[in-house]
Amino acid sequence: MMEMENFKHFLVALCAAGAVGLVSIIFVLRWVLHYKEGLGWDGGLAEFNWHPVLIVTGFVFLQGMAIIVYRLPWTWRCSKLTMKFIHAGLNLLAFICAVISMVAVFDFHNAAKIPNMYSLHSWLGLIAVTLYCLQLVLGVGMYLIPITPVSWRAAFMPLHVYSGLLLFSSVIAVALMGITEKLIFGLSNPKYKDSPPEAIFVNVLGVLLVVFGALILWIATRASWKRPNDQILHSLHTNVGGEDNTKVGPAMSQLSDAADDEAFGDVRRRSNKPDDQAN
Repeated sequence: MMEMENFKHFLVALCAAGAVGLVSIIFVLRWVLHYKEGLGWDGGLAEFNWHPVLIVTGFVFLQGMAIIVYRLPWTWRCSKLTMKFIHAGLNLLAFICAVISMVAVFDFHNAAKIPNMYSLHSWLGLIAVTLYCLQLVLGVGMYLIPITPVSWRAAFMPLHVYSGLLLFSSVIAVALMGITEKLIFGLSNPKYKDSPPEAIFVNVLGVLLVVFGALILWIATRASWKRPNDQILHSLHTNVGGEDNTKVGPAMSQLSDAADDEAFGDVRRRSNKPDDQAN
């Protein structure tokens, strides 16, 4: 495995992010199973409870893992194309979770005769899911279809990076809005303002989501933790006689995009080379 600069710091940040993310999932499950009506699919409150569970598990945790998957040095022996499929797969799973969570909300509202799309949380949530779908489609079109021109990939990369980070941050913000909204509407005796145990417990969940987001953004924006380009990796593997030498070559580099790190790292300046070897 190639040496990573400040590897110990990276490992601490990665372990912290993973631990906080998993604890967040445990907290949201504890919330709906202990303080609420559990989980079900009958149009009632138990169906609604899938919404926070799937948002935290999929739209927050899985999306965060998709953002930093390129940064894992254990994956640097894998071809860039393989990592692109993993990155896209995690994002697709996150999107599916978000869609199912929205279906659960609409089913519950319709069964209970509650108006849909009346709150700012619902507006921003629908916008986030829509833009996330667009980001996923454009990402696949740009970076997983070999015939896409390299110049298009290079031009789109800054927007892909920025919009990915913006959407991830926005999803966490919208989730916090939803948590607060649910506590205000759902707690009556005692009320939210009286700080009952459920309110304190769920507020801690909100703090965990913010910490998880901060750690993911920190990992994703450290230039020293970027995945080296495929030329460097191929050269190192060739020198040490690695068995993956055939995976990264001119053909694979041509399939790779114009950036060194599609997982929301800093975008490198392109050289004037006619092919994609600046990857």
